[in-house]
Amino acid sequence: MLVVRGTDGLVMINGGSAERSSELLKTIADQSGGRRVTTLFNTDWHPDHTGSNEALAKGGAQIVAHENTKQYLANELFVEWEKRTYKARTAQALPTKTFLTTGTMTAGGETLKYGHLGQAHTDGDIYVFLPASNVLMAGDVMSVGKYPIADYTTGGWLGGMVMATKTLLDLTNADTHIVPGTGPMQTRADLQAQFDMLTTMRERLPKMMRQGMGTEDMLAAGCTKEFDAKWGDPHLFVTTSYRGLWLHVRELGGIV
Repeated sequence: MLVVRGTDGLVMINGGSAERSSELLKTIADQSGGRRVTTLFNTDWHPDHTGSNEALAKGGAQIVAHENTKQYLANELFVEWEKRTYKARTAQALPTKTFLTTGTMTAGGETLKYGHLGQAHTDGDIYVFLPASNVLMAGDVMSVGKYPIADYTTGGWLGGMVMATKTLLDLTNADTHIVPGTGPMQTRADLQAQFDMLTTMRERLPKMMRQGMGTEDMLAAGCTKEFDAKWGDPHLFVTTSYRGLWLHVRELGGIV
């Protein structure tokens, strides 16, 4: 998560899990001299980022998100690959300001530029970029220590992850501090490594599908072997990517 000190209060980007919300908000208040959070951004709908929505809304904070994120939070969702049902969130937890493409706002001396990342980790992913400080909140489009997951249940897919990672690269330079959805600060070189891996897999997996291979065949063939040392166990990445690719089979061509 990221907190920006504004003139009238704090802007917070992602709010952690509900279980840690009270502790988190107390820590932020203590470290900011009691300033309250006036705006909260949700970079996607998943509960590890939206857990403080209710608490901050009760304090009058504006919640900003992509329109698709609001729709996911407002409805019960079954996420197949997790075998988990997420209940609809309370009305108070829903974003109060949504957008479709891009937007800007100011906080103190900072201009925050935010934008939609398309069908990536989900189809409601956003980034928030602070040009003056050269800090980018990438959310879960960037993954640290494990393979990134394209949640096909809510509109994500491998091809979209490639395009979203390229969008983030175009916003950055060698000195940009990149904040992922989970994990320590990253660099543009880390983001480039993810882009290179995703681009390779975007080319490789459809080729294997055209050969009639399923996920177990792909894994047995070592489809990710040169990347596993950096990103770990590829099983979930390959299985979710495979399902998402099937949802885009017409544009991939040559599979059916």
